[in-house]
Amino acid sequence: MPKKSEFKIFSGSSNISLASKIAEYMGVELGKIELGRFADGEVNLRIGETVRGYDVFIVQSTCKPVNENLMELLIMIDAFKRASAGSIAVVIPYYGYARQDRKAKGRDPISAKLVANLLTTAGATRVITMDLHSEQIQGFFDIPVDNLQSFPVFIEKFKNSDDIDLNEVVVVSPDVGGVKRARRLAEKLGVPLAIMDKRRPADNQAEILNIIGDVKDKTAILFDDIIDTANSLRKSSEKIKEMGAKKIIACATHAVFSENAVRNIMESPISKVYITDTIHKEEELPSEKFEVLSIAKLFGEAIVRIVKNLSVSILFR
Repeated sequence: MPKKSEFKIFSGSSNISLASKIAEYMGVELGKIELGRFADGEVNLRIGETVRGYDVFIVQSTCKPVNENLMELLIMIDAFKRASAGSIAVVIPYYGYARQDRKAKGRDPISAKLVANLLTTAGATRVITMDLHSEQIQGFFDIPVDNLQSFPVFIEKFKNSDDIDLNEVVVVSPDVGGVKRARRLAEKLGVPLAIMDKRRPADNQAEILNIIGDVKDKTAILFDDIIDTANSLRKSSEKIKEMGAKKIIACATHAVFSENAVRNIMESPISKVYITDTIHKEEELPSEKFEVLSIAKLFGEAIVRIVKNLSVSILFR
């Protein structure tokens, strides 16, 4: 009997461009699927080819509109399970609700755990995501979770850039919680690390108290996982400028860009912002200040390694 292909890749509607790039990198075509809405807004889904016995990979970011994209993903998982797929791995480049990973105050929900329960109950057998806001979210699942890291994409960009002298660079963590992420980037670039001392009096608000480390006459690279309203990013960059940095660059994995985020960045002292395509951007960003780097290669390589039962963590050593 001829051996059939071991896996198939399908895409939800939230980030078809990234799914196409992943499939192109792997040398396969996206699976046939029809996604629409009934008159009342319910998801209308039809799988256009057999998946019986195949390892299925579904690419779907649970970004804005979060609940729409999450529900679509759950329905896709259920459809593939009922179509007798051998396994169902969900590729979630941006994991929505990740910031609600604990009870910050009394009677708060832990929504990140609820989403994990929903995905598992629907029938997902593996989760592949990138730069979870909190790495402990992996423990919310009773199935394998591969939390990929975006720093190799930024390292490749910085090392091949003529505009950046690594001898004058310092990586800045925007808060204590992001120190591990920022330190990893600093170590790979061979540059020092600085830390912002910040507190949040309310949601989407930040007060910069101090900077631990030397940024004077340096090129400061602010490295974070998410840019949401960019209020915190703007205040951080203004504080770094005040402390004597000659140039400020920001890079982040997930460009949520809520409310006036783009305007906040345009009016900040940041000279360049590097983001990835975990979240698809319908609007065109000003090219003089923004550059989008694709993480399709990382996801494609991770999927290949999962299919062939090879190590995924070796990609980030």
